[in-house]
Amino acid sequence: MPANTLGAQELALLRYIADAGGVTVGEVADVFGASRTLARSTILTMMERLRKKGFLNRRLVGGVYRYQARASSAEVTRGAIRRFVDRNLGGSIAPFVAYLSESADLTDAELKELEDVVSRLHSAKKRETR
Repeated sequence: MPANTLGAQELALLRYIADAGGVTVGEVADVFGASRTLARSTILTMMERLRKKGFLNRRLVGGVYRYQARASSAEVTRGAIRRFVDRNLGGSIAPFVAYLSESADLTDAELKELEDVVSRLHSAKKRETR
């Protein structure tokens, strides 16, 4: 994943393209752009910016450029989280963990998901030390 920064709108667009597979500017404008009232020219500018940052590839097919994400939606999300942690939390997840420990807004499902994550991390750590 490239180390370039992404704005919120760029990240949403990149995840949309990653989920959609190969898409044209027009296809993205019709669905992603329309739901956000973004003009086709704005979509084109954003997609070209993502391509120049190294997040998208494009190829000419039948006279039209088709764009494809260089990573899956999950990889895009992980990269965005890593950049956030590095840039905003000094590379440590400890402030985020502290925030979660003080948050009363977590649902039972979210707590269960966190417990599952901790369990998987413990298992991975045990395998690593063998």
